[in-house]
Amino acid sequence: MDWLSRMFEMMPVRGRLDLRCSYGAPWRIDQGPGKSDEIPYHVLLAGSAVLENPAGGRPLRLTAGDILLLPGNPRHVMHDGSGASPLPARDRASLNFTISENMGSDERLDLLCGHFSIAPPHDRLLRSYLPPRLVVHAGAGAGQKDTGTQLAGLVSLMRGESADDHLGGRAMLNALSTAMFALVLRLASETNDAPRGLLALAGHPRLAPAVAAMFNEPERAWSLPELARLCNMSRATLARQFQEKLGRSAADLLTGIRMTLAANELKRSSTSTGAVAEAVGYQSEAAFQRAFKSHVGITPAQWRKTQGVSAQGMMEGPAVPADIKLLDTAESASPRERRSEGQQPIPLAARKRSRRDVA
Repeated sequence: MDWLSRMFEMMPVRGRLDLRCSYGAPWRIDQGPGKSDEIPYHVLLAGSAVLENPAGGRPLRLTAGDILLLPGNPRHVMHDGSGASPLPARDRASLNFTISENMGSDERLDLLCGHFSIAPPHDRLLRSYLPPRLVVHAGAGAGQKDTGTQLAGLVSLMRGESADDHLGGRAMLNALSTAMFALVLRLASETNDAPRGLLALAGHPRLAPAVAAMFNEPERAWSLPELARLCNMSRATLARQFQEKLGRSAADLLTGIRMTLAANELKRSSTSTGAVAEAVGYQSEAAFQRAFKSHVGITPAQWRKTQGVSAQGMMEGPAVPADIKLLDTAESASPRERRSEGQQPIPLAARKRSRRDVA
């Protein structure tokens, strides 16, 4: 399968719609940060908004059709831009989400607010390769394929499902939110100015064979010259392209993929640590344990315990004494807490919701 699909298979993302906001100016939303494994999103159905830069930089103006993702999960402020004190708003719980509204009569903001959940430690890998702030526009656009139109259609479905409490509405809205995440990443990767990280990598067709190879066969003892040959480029060019597009080396990406798979495998009580090490490309269990602790922050055994898996009674195979290093054969890295100024708190019920490494 393509590497982006493989990545989502390895680290499932679950979307959830939390709020639909209907505000007339003046209004203000002060939100976040959410839980550590959450990425907030906002979809502007109508109206406009000003997003304050949490780092103190220039504010960003958003218009209808814009979709904002905040992988950095910061505290963030959105407002109408007037500078006036916001009107009081009230929150009311519908069957499937919360509706927040005020009595303003000016141009109204229609905004969907939700989040994506990525289970640890997968959230680290995804967050480290995405920009802290990402904005795409749903709709046909120059230089874009048909992804923008597809995304606009999906947003239209979300608008319809959130207009009334349809049977199965929550399931539909959450499933559409999850699909929106993949479409947003696809659309961002198709732009000429894709931000550094996974999105720039996804938009570089010459690097796709190497990336797909690592995602689909992470247990293989990949070397840099082998990956370079898949891409029909020199080893030096491949290394430079990874640094320029991803901001990290091919070895860093391969290690991240392996540790993501290892974290999944370690949840199974029937799989020994040695077997997991071998399955993700390590002949030495000791080398695997060091890599896992460096990447995740705890040992494989400690990770099992956090997942409620007991390792007692498991038969551990002896570790191969030789340490493993990837070689370069050419040269023997919430809306539930949302507060809108002047608004009542959202009701609690509504808030729950290698053998060798690549050099």
